Amino acid sequence: MNIDQYQDEAIKTEQKPKVESGGEVLPFLGLAGETGELLNEYKKYLRDGSGRARFRDRLKEELGDLLWYLADAAAKFDLSLSSVASSNLAKVNERWGERGNDGQLTLYGGARIFDAEFPERERLPRRFVAEFHERQAGARMHVSVIVDGKQMGQELDDNVHEGDGYRFHDVFHLACAAILGWSPVIRRNLGHKRRSDDAMDRNEDGGRAIVTEEGISALVFAYAEAHDLLEGVEWIDYNLLKAIKIMASKFEVSVCTTGEWEKTIFIAYSIWRLVEQHTGGSVVVDLDRRELSFTPPQPK
Repeated sequence: MNIDQYQDEAIKTEQKPKVESGGEVLPFLGLAGETGELLNEYKKYLRDGSGRARFRDRLKEELGDLLWYLADAAAKFDLSLSSVASSNLAKVNERWGERGNDGQLTLYGGARIFDAEFPERERLPRRFVAEFHERQAGARMHVSVIVDGKQMGQELDDNVHEGDGYRFHDVFHLACAAILGWSPVIRRNLGHKRRSDDAMDRNEDGGRAIVTEEGISALVFAYAEAHDLLEGVEWIDYNLLKAIKIMASKFEVSVCTTGEWEKTIFIAYSIWRLVEQHTGGSVVVDLDRRELSFTPPQPK
């Protein structure tokens, strides 16, 4: 029996509610009740040490009751259990994907390339080095980023009353370029906007895309700052990843998964911490290998 056949048969046994307005809420109350029954059985198993075979029988029964209420709840809103199952698998595959022995996401396929059809001057460089230099100006610390002997974008400070290290946040944009193949901020700062195509220039490389990436950077930083710049953190809160996906949904980067965003964030902050610790250094950005690497500044 497949899962949709089960759903069809299950809802035939549905009992009509005595109260006319209670039809839609009953399966949700049933799910809550049966979850309590399941937990109660597990409590007895832990407390009494009842035989494994008996517990498995009770577990099978309670899970079956939960499945019945799931089928009923889905049917109430014209959803098939197979569509629910397929959507859930797509979600968890996007979130978790394949993991290596270290528990980190294995990036599928090759590099993300959104500009392959454009002239070289309008493509993100496949590999380059970004040198971070910090200097003090009055009471503030300023950071500049040098690529091929030229300053990339503007010199940055933290732009808050009390310094918090956000002046190094170009590391995050470099990680977006390397892992996702997407960074309208880096594309603008390096002078590689896709100006030969007006729609791409305005819609993918324009102000709204740039503001969106900067907004994502600020959002992630607020989360990272509350978690020791992610040192020792193994997973990013899924609600944060969903918010990022929503923010980026209008742009070409929408095809990137929540797992890829998580990988991007972890790589960015692993390098960020090193750059901040050494008050500068060189970051190698490799779009083909989807990697960032760090070299400390050389002693003067």
